[in-house]
Amino acid sequence: MENKSIREAYGEYFKAMLANSVAAAKIDSTNVYQPANLKNKEFIDKLVSDNLDPASYFKNMDNFVDFFNQVKSGKSGLLLLEHYSNTDLPEFIYMLEHNSDGKLTEFADKIVAVAGMKLNEANPAVRAFAESFSRVVIYPTRSLDKASEKAQSEEEKKEEEQKARKINMAAMRAMDDCKKRGQVILVFPSGTRYRPGHPETKRGLKEIDSYLRLFDIALFVSINGSVLQMQPGHEEDMLSDLCVRDKVVFTASKVIECKKYRKEFLDSLPADCEDQKQAMIDHVMEVLEKQHEETEKTRV
Repeated sequence: MENKSIREAYGEYFKAMLANSVAAAKIDSTNVYQPANLKNKEFIDKLVSDNLDPASYFKNMDNFVDFFNQVKSGKSGLLLLEHYSNTDLPEFIYMLEHNSDGKLTEFADKIVAVAGMKLNEANPAVRAFAESFSRVVIYPTRSLDKASEKAQSEEEKKEEEQKARKINMAAMRAMDDCKKRGQVILVFPSGTRYRPGHPETKRGLKEIDSYLRLFDIALFVSINGSVLQMQPGHEEDMLSDLCVRDKVVFTASKVIECKKYRKEFLDSLPADCEDQKQAMIDHVMEVLEKQHEETEKTRV
């Protein structure tokens, strides 16, 4: 049977989500923390549950449990996830909420994702989808670079840089508040979904090094499988993504002590390494890729 696009299969859901939408269409320093819109989350949960293979599971469950227990004891926690699909986060939250032995259920509502402001500003349907989950919104470097290229004057460029600085400073304060509340920050280190044939979309952003400096512990989580697939040539149209029934596996590394892990890796670099921050995140992405490849051998 031919797979349907989200637009074809769940168009009515998105109409309802647009009607429920309350998230800001413009981001500034006053609204970077955006709690989940639970009315819209109900629709996204249905999309996931309709298409998620019941055999989906968490691999290395003990590592997930160890991470969340350490967060519960007071440590600040960072989740670094691979990114293949618009449903990576919804699938992760849904599977936490519905894990069979209940060990991870209570942590589902503690997760706050870092999201680029494009998700709020570019398209009402994307905004309605994104607001289903709690987020701290940032002005990504990639977006600032594009805005700077389009700037008509040096003054306009400086104004955009100042706007980005204000938003990102507010986002850092919001993340600090999240840590104090015992919430977990989730980041996609590539900053975008992987597009086959475009290896640059799987390269980590050097800014992720800053996150490793700010948190006590981290978990590297690879993702195999997804209930949504991008249609080639329609990457910017979320509603054209195809719904597929798939077995999804989230695989966790051992819990990482961020400062120790970072120091040991940086100490291992040659003295003439030109970009230590990029080298650090390249290493993280290599760990994620290795996990991904190992899991894929037995997933299907």
